[in-house]
Amino acid sequence: MKLWQKGAAAHEKVDTFTVGKDREYDLVLAQYDCEASMAHAKMLGKIGLISDAEAEQLCAVLADLKVQAENGSFTIEEAFEDMHSKIEHVLTEKLGDLGKKIHTARSRNDQVLVALHLYLKQELGEIKTQVLALFDLLLELAEKHQNNLLPGYTHLQVAMPSSVGMWLSAYAESLVDDLYFWEAAYKIADQNPLGSAAGYGSSFPIDREFTTELLAFQQLKVNAVAAQMSRGKLEKSTAMALSSLGSSLAKLSMDVCLYMGQDFDFITFPADLTTGSSIMPHKKNPDLFELVRGKCNSLQALPNQLALLTTNLPSGYHRELQLAKGPIIDAVQELKACLDILLFSLPKLQVRPNITDQKKYDYLFSVDTLNAEVIAGKPFRDAYKALGKAIEEGKFVPNRSVQHTHLGSIGNLGLEAIRAKMQPLR
Repeated sequence: MKLWQKGAAAHEKVDTFTVGKDREYDLVLAQYDCEASMAHAKMLGKIGLISDAEAEQLCAVLADLKVQAENGSFTIEEAFEDMHSKIEHVLTEKLGDLGKKIHTARSRNDQVLVALHLYLKQELGEIKTQVLALFDLLLELAEKHQNNLLPGYTHLQVAMPSSVGMWLSAYAESLVDDLYFWEAAYKIADQNPLGSAAGYGSSFPIDREFTTELLAFQQLKVNAVAAQMSRGKLEKSTAMALSSLGSSLAKLSMDVCLYMGQDFDFITFPADLTTGSSIMPHKKNPDLFELVRGKCNSLQALPNQLALLTTNLPSGYHRELQLAKGPIIDAVQELKACLDILLFSLPKLQVRPNITDQKKYDYLFSVDTLNAEVIAGKPFRDAYKALGKAIEEGKFVPNRSVQHTHLGSIGNLGLEAIRAKMQPLR
């Protein structure tokens, strides 16, 4: 069944190519299509295109289909092109001609748009909950390990003393920036496109403010053409938020992989969070974090992928937009899985004690030793040259008594200030 079919069917080859994996992704979106259809039916009843009793009948069947979609028992057989055609078929099968009235004053274009908006609102909300949990966990671990010194690096060369607390709270604060991107994506998703039909509105006297309120959208996407043009922009804005989070998670995971290596040996995890080798019995591989790194690096390509897909499209609907559905759904699920595994594994982080006591980290304290001489009255440039000469001649004696007091340093992490930055985003 195809909602657009008026006579002869399309060739099977055309059908296979145009439908692609849409049925698979529509199983994810079906509950939101049912939710939007219920609001649409109530609106049709409100303006008198169907009776209130008919609206109630439609909503009863749609509510049952929504439950099926939520629990995974809803199916879209090959006879149906998409979720819309399957849902309308069930309505018609159960309610006769009344089922055929559900499509009045709308198009599949605004149907899929509103389903995507509702889906991404829900998923972005769940992602934010995970991000906030990760933020709290990172600050908790930072506080626990704030006195565990850690080498800091520039150019992968030993640079200055850091700490496990400084390292972890840096990623916590990075999540604040990531949620600024999230806020923009959520605001774009929180607009109702229903009623734009094929992108040019309808001659029926529909009440779009009514469906906006029923579907709990903050705003209405007012202009029908603008509503249709949000297809693609909605996905790209979400992709930017996912990409920003992916960047933070990938970098954190890369650090974990490095710090677990025998050449660093700063941290470790219990054996049940690592994997082994088929021939090397000593191995404890950080596969979890390598996969988070890989998946999140792939997420960073998504905005560019969607930009290239939509870059030269004029206003109005075009079939390429169908190709944006799969990547954004897959990306959402990948990011949620990455956040979930980090929330599961990071609480079991084990930190090696006295890391920077090793002689190979003597040069970490060159700047602190230099600064102590400046505080004692020596001009900075003179102290710098003298210390550089001592290092070259092998006469450098490090001063490991670090005294960092400014906000955001290893001696004053400013965890409460970081928590305060996140508070307005909760």
